[in-house]
Parts: sequence; structure tokens; C-alpha cells
Amino acid sequence: MSNLSHTGRDMASHPDVSEMRDRYARMLGGRDVALVDAPVFLVGLYCAISPWVLHFTATQPTLATHNLIMGIAIAALGLGFTVMPERMYGLSWAICAMGIWTILSTWIVGSSPDLGIVLNNVIIGGLTLLLGLACAAVSMKSGKRTV
Repeated sequence: MSNLSHTGRDMASHPDVSEMRDRYARMLGGRDVALVDAPVFLVGLYCAISPWVLHFTATQPTLATHNLIMGIAIAALGLGFTVMPERMYGLSWAICAMGIWTILSTWIVGSSPDLGIVLNNVIIGGLTLLLGLACAAVSMKSGKRTV
């Protein structure tokens, strides 16, 4: 029986080290932004429920509907990043645009919103923009690496 243990040896001297590195890289599949997926989903979820958390469904019904739709869309993109990252990270710029729109929509969709609603949408939009920029930066970096 052969001795398969590599006790006392450095892993770099293993005969299959390059194959193991390639396999590990394939398994990761460019998942450099795996830690951003959950925050994108959570920001979207909060955006969707924020009209009921801050109780502005009666005073700002159009903005409440807007936040619900935008929150579902952001959360769906966050789930898409988790399920199909190699296909979805191209949409990172869309999340950036959604973050900017969430900030601006407070005054465009809403009708004279109070300070709490403004702060809510500005914070949600800012977080969405920052997370989208993080996804876009990493996807651009990994795109350059594969070319």
C-alpha cells in the first residue's frame, strides 16, 4: 500500500497543486462580492417594508407604492447575485441607478414629504448606491482578470 500522507511537506510541493488551485478558482466562480449579496437583499427588503415601518402609507400612498416596488426589485437583484453571480454582476450599475433614483424619487414621486421620509429614502438610496458601486468595482476587476 502506498503512503498518501504528506506529513512534514509543504503543500507547494504537492504534485497536483496547480490543478487544485484551478479547481478552487472554478468553484468560487468569481464570487469576490459574496459578502455584498446579503446586504443588497436586506436593503431591498427594508425599502419594501419602510412605508409600514415609518407609517407613511396614508400620507404618501404613491411613495409607499414606489418604495414597495423598488424594494422588491432591489431584493430580487440581491437574490439574483446569490443564485447566478456570473450573469447578474453586469447589473451592478442598475443597482447604482436604482439607488440614485430612490434618493431623487422622494421629491419627484412624493408630495411634500416630511424629514423622516426624506432621511429614510436618502439613506436607503445611499446604501443601495454604495453596494452597487462595490459590486460594479469587483465585477470590473474580475472581468479584467479573466480577459
